[in-house]
Amino acid sequence: MFYYVLKYVLLGPLLRLMFRPRIEGLEHVPDTGAAIVAGNHLSFSDHFLMPAILKRRITFLAKAEYFTGPGLKGRLTAFFFRSAGQIPVDRSGKEAGQNAIREGLGVLRKGELLGIYPEGTRSHDGRLYKGKVGVAAMALKAGVPVVPCAMIGTFEAQPPGQKIPSLRPITIRFGKPLDFSRYAGMDNEKAALRAVTDEIMYSILELSGQEYVDRYAAVVKAEEQEAAKAEKKGKKSPRMPLS
Repeated sequence: MFYYVLKYVLLGPLLRLMFRPRIEGLEHVPDTGAAIVAGNHLSFSDHFLMPAILKRRITFLAKAEYFTGPGLKGRLTAFFFRSAGQIPVDRSGKEAGQNAIREGLGVLRKGELLGIYPEGTRSHDGRLYKGKVGVAAMALKAGVPVVPCAMIGTFEAQPPGQKIPSLRPITIRFGKPLDFSRYAGMDNEKAALRAVTDEIMYSILELSGQEYVDRYAAVVKAEEQEAAKAEKKGKKSPRMPLS
């Protein structure tokens, strides 16, 4: 119930006023039945912009940290995310991928719309990164279409580290649903999962026009952070006196 209060009364009108979103291809999102909407992930605002413009309710898989904060602020944050149609998923440990797949399939088996960011995390530099195969596993196991989606302009409106988004127009572009019925029964085959995932990512790329990086975003981000730490440490190291 509160989902629709947020969508139509509280959050939705505010987001439309702030970002003045241009919506393209909305007709490609099925009016009924289970489907996956797979998009790029450029900004914290993405979590709320897509639900605000879709006619149907959409459920996203979100990292569990959003739901486990301490104190009153943590409880309010968890309530807000649940009300906005987010499901907490623990991304730590060996079972992280299976946890996400299990939660996603639960949504799809109820005939609902599931939102997924195949990159697994927000892009830290605005580029599109290699997709994880969880989206393919869910699509094949549930036998549902995948609608590619591109968020355009949200990185500039709210890049990493910026708490308050800038007021600027954005575009949300949906592509034609992708049918993967030709891979039926192959949901446990690595080659099939990778092929499906790559096709989804290519469709997102065509819609967004981003630069593509054939590596996982989390790995690249970690490497860059380590390099920055090493550089900072090197600058702080005292110089040895000349003999």
